[in-house]
Amino acid sequence: MTGEDVVDGARPPATLVDVAARAGVSLKTASRALNGEPHVADETRRRVVRAAEGLAFRLNGPASMLRRGIRSTVVGFVTGDLANPFYAAIASGLEQELRGHGMQLVVASTDEDGARERELVDELVSRQVRALVVASTRASHVDMAVLQERGVRVVFVDRPPVGLQADAVLLDSAAGARVAVEHLLAHGHRRIGFVGDYSRLSTHLERLTGYGEALDAAGVTGWREWVREDRHDAASARSGMRDLLSSPEPPTAVFTSNNRVTIGALSALRGLAAPPALVGFDDFELADLLGVTVVSHEPCEMGREAARLALEPTGPGRERAARRVVIPTTLVPRGSGEVGPGVGWR
Repeated sequence: MTGEDVVDGARPPATLVDVAARAGVSLKTASRALNGEPHVADETRRRVVRAAEGLAFRLNGPASMLRRGIRSTVVGFVTGDLANPFYAAIASGLEQELRGHGMQLVVASTDEDGARERELVDELVSRQVRALVVASTRASHVDMAVLQERGVRVVFVDRPPVGLQADAVLLDSAAGARVAVEHLLAHGHRRIGFVGDYSRLSTHLERLTGYGEALDAAGVTGWREWVREDRHDAASARSGMRDLLSSPEPPTAVFTSNNRVTIGALSALRGLAAPPALVGFDDFELADLLGVTVVSHEPCEMGREAARLALEPTGPGRERAARRVVIPTTLVPRGSGEVGPGVGWR
């Protein structure tokens, strides 16, 4: 293979055999030189490196390390939105657990962009991470099987894998939403609105399912007219809440599907004499001082559980069935969800 072969792109990628041939050394010497192993003369190492660069050869780092029995000390965390306190808490739990094992955490945010997520995963793997923890925004993860084959453990948090057998640490979202709506029903509400995140996200769909199941079980019909979806940030959630309140028959209570949505919805209630009852999914800073009833859980524990799964050894003879850890939720009453229709809670 020549340099021209590489440039014109017509040939397959260079192999270690090609590098060894160009450098005039044995295959074993080329491998040792590129992997930074000792007992290789400096001039020989420089010659091998120049040959590799000339052929645009890229060493398969994770596979090479695994063959030599070396494990990386880095775990990657790919999240949809690191600015969200929920994901920041997961990262904190991950780091706490990893630190005790002498491991490091690298965090990257996708801004809920599937293409960006794929790029970040590829980049982290190229940096030889030992494992990946992913809060994914993608609709399919079939292509990530190749990472598992290369010895990289993949653990999903918050959102489950689709088309891939992999470990996952998830919230009991549907059950938490059902409890929230049942709580509002018990206080006399029948018109209960829903303001939720992107409609494509599994967590949103699970919470919408729990919301609908509770209303169906109570014999409440026509509840879909009170659903506002695709409200990912505070501004769009505020708009969704205002839209609900301007309905001919506005809801007397509202369930909000995550912390960001709840904060946006609260801003829409500012100044109202009798705001609708409210229960939000996810706790958030100052929720206790504001008197907001929430469906609470432990995101730090999600991170710790994900780290434990990520650190389990991989390789031949260590295969096992994928595990799913479900983190429970708890209703925390603080006032906003404990009032009847038309009473108002502030």
